[in-house]
Amino acid sequence: MFKKILIANRGEIAIRITRACRELGIETVCIYSEADRNSLHVLLADEAYEIGPAPSAESYLRIDKIIDVAQKSGAEAVHPGYGFLSESKAFAEALRKAGITFIGATPENIDAMGDKLGARELMKKADVPVVPGSGAIQNVAEAEAAAKEIGYPVMIKASAGGGGKGIRVVHEPKELASAFRAAQSEGKNYFNDDTVFIERFIQNPKHIEIQVFGDTHGNVVHLYDRECSIQRRHQKIIEESPSISVPDDVRKRMGEVAVNAAKSINYVGAGTIEFIFDNTTKEFFFMEMNTRLQVEHPVTEEVTGLDLVKEQIRVAHGLPLSMKQEDIRQKGHSIELRLCAEDPSTFLPSAGKIVRCRIPEGPFIRFDGYIYSGADISIYYDPMIAKLIVWGPTREQCIERLKRALAEFAVAGIKTNVILHKNILDHEKFLNGSYTTQFVDKELIPSASKTFFKFVDDEIFLIAAAITAYKESKGRRIIDLKQGKKWRISARMKSMMRRY
Repeated sequence: MFKKILIANRGEIAIRITRACRELGIETVCIYSEADRNSLHVLLADEAYEIGPAPSAESYLRIDKIIDVAQKSGAEAVHPGYGFLSESKAFAEALRKAGITFIGATPENIDAMGDKLGARELMKKADVPVVPGSGAIQNVAEAEAAAKEIGYPVMIKASAGGGGKGIRVVHEPKELASAFRAAQSEGKNYFNDDTVFIERFIQNPKHIEIQVFGDTHGNVVHLYDRECSIQRRHQKIIEESPSISVPDDVRKRMGEVAVNAAKSINYVGAGTIEFIFDNTTKEFFFMEMNTRLQVEHPVTEEVTGLDLVKEQIRVAHGLPLSMKQEDIRQKGHSIELRLCAEDPSTFLPSAGKIVRCRIPEGPFIRFDGYIYSGADISIYYDPMIAKLIVWGPTREQCIERLKRALAEFAVAGIKTNVILHKNILDHEKFLNGSYTTQFVDKELIPSASKTFFKFVDDEIFLIAAAITAYKESKGRRIIDLKQGKKWRISARMKSMMRRY
């Protein structure tokens, strides 16, 4: 087994990997930017190296610096976590060239699935159902012709896109030209590739994904499904396993299809096949494959009892998978909430210092995060500060436990999206499972002004407002009001001093 691993990431995922390594008796090396000097992942690692200024392009995305740290520290392998360089073919190849193991998919796997258009063609050859769509579209005229043939509404996608970037939904022909240019521009800006294609837009879709795992011995298994339909602007907010909407026979079929898809590219490591799921017809179509560990992997761990990070490390070391398909079972229900530092009404990031926080505890509650009293939340990175994961024997018990855990969670100094989660957990469509990927934008946000803050206690709100107003007025000098001339302010101050 490896003796030392470098973790090329930050925040909660860096801590998650550090913990897995420690349980395996492996030393950890972390990297950090200037903004993350006091981050929890730095404090927990065995060794820590600063690699540059706060912007990711100058620190966490610097392949040359990361490899230099790995060589100087004697790390034998690098775990990229998710995001940053986790799906970078160039990074995986550079590590291979340097004789360092990349704990993830092979460069060939990443290359095969990194381009959405190319991945679609590969999946067609492997008999995986795909959404009817076009090839690469070069201009508006081609886009109009393709959309007319497919039928509105359609979805324009950046071929190199990911994380919800470079996607536009078009309902009518008059919207097509501007949406085409926007998707092209976003593809160019985020992925340096303006290639786009068009797919049929599935009405009222659900996002269902299958966790797969492959090794270097030709074994591939699936670890069942996760539903990730609670999204805002294609960014996942809540994930659960299993999906309440997928019948058992369809779930079995999706697992088999996902395994065939992974086998068709000799897949190695943890990966996820994402499907668009029509909740009316129960049809499913290939959307894309993520060749890395997912943010939402804990819900799969909770219902299968498997540690996916440890399994990644074992597979990267050349060992065969520790489980066989017939041994893998889903037990109970698990839900994950992404807790973000953001304004719950505007969704704008909320940076600052955490002055106090209380972490929920109790049976079957897991809190993967990097916050603590005194921690600084930077404006430079993703606003997700923690994941609250809960398990229960049934979905209903899981939701009740989740509500209890959420009530215990408290953080002061920054704003969070806790109110959003409370609203979702209490919504009829979430409770009966009929929600789709458009749920938050269509059902929740429009009603925000009327009911969004129903969980805020009016009395506590008024007390907090009064305390804030008192503190502000206490520290304010009369001169700060800037009312009147200086001689008048001076007289006013002397008058107040005489009185008190």
